[in-house]
Amino acid sequence: MAKRIIAIFIFLVLLFPLNALAQDEPPLAAVSIDLWPEFDRPATLVIYHITLSPQVSLPYQMSVRIPAASGAPHAVAVQQPGGELMSAPFEQEPEGDWNRVVFQATTPEIQLEYYDPNLVIDGNLRKFQYTWPGDYAVDAFSIEVQRPIGASAVQIKPGMVSARQGTDGLTYYQMNVGPLSKGQAFEISVEYQKETDELSFSNLTVAPSASLDGSNSGKASMSEILPWILGLLGVAFIIGGGVWYWQSGRRKGETKKEPRNRRNSKPQALSENGEERNIYCHQCGKRASPGDRFCRACGTHLRIN
Repeated sequence: MAKRIIAIFIFLVLLFPLNALAQDEPPLAAVSIDLWPEFDRPATLVIYHITLSPQVSLPYQMSVRIPAASGAPHAVAVQQPGGELMSAPFEQEPEGDWNRVVFQATTPEIQLEYYDPNLVIDGNLRKFQYTWPGDYAVDAFSIEVQRPIGASAVQIKPGMVSARQGTDGLTYYQMNVGPLSKGQAFEISVEYQKETDELSFSNLTVAPSASLDGSNSGKASMSEILPWILGLLGVAFIIGGGVWYWQSGRRKGETKKEPRNRRNSKPQALSENGEERNIYCHQCGKRASPGDRFCRACGTHLRIN
């Protein structure tokens, strides 16, 4: 009997640390979910922003369920220390109405995106429902809904929401849910009226990062530019005037030379009928060139008349 009691005691001692190791993983530090209906598709863009607990050892294998109707996730990424997102490889495992997305988290900040096609459009009435399946315990859970452009009479259930104006000109409704335990699902339904099928993305405006006044660096005022413009115009006038003066001087020089050339040239003698005739030297017989008075061969005075 004593041996049996000792054996049971040893078994319980050995089992205790095993049970401690089998405890649930630490809860996620924070999960923030963005719901953007009719943003760039006639569906709802769902964006998960997940922050792991400091107690988690990296790399850490994540397993998140998304609706099977969504197909593959649009993006799975981990945030680098500099803030940029790097895509993470993932696998999908069908699980009834869900697809389980499995991937390795190499940093504490994770972003997962998918499109939920279950947006009901009934005339001007639009509605959809989102469900957090409760795959993990969460210390701080929150949801933010983007109001589509042109939407009115927005109703969000359950709970109280606060509205804020985004830098993109759209309105966002925030809901802080608080902590959730593992296996605890959370549902939210959204309804609104919208007369057109216009998507929010097509009308987003780009706002300047600062007001455009004289204090902006890199922005030159007209008073600073005007002296440079006048200086360049002055240089252009000077160069143009010099070219014009040089060209006009050349034309005048050519005009003055023409009478001199005509004066030096002497026409050949004319025949009785008024036609020009060639002059030949009466001494050596060589033909003279126009304007010659003496023979170029023998030097004899030519008889022109």
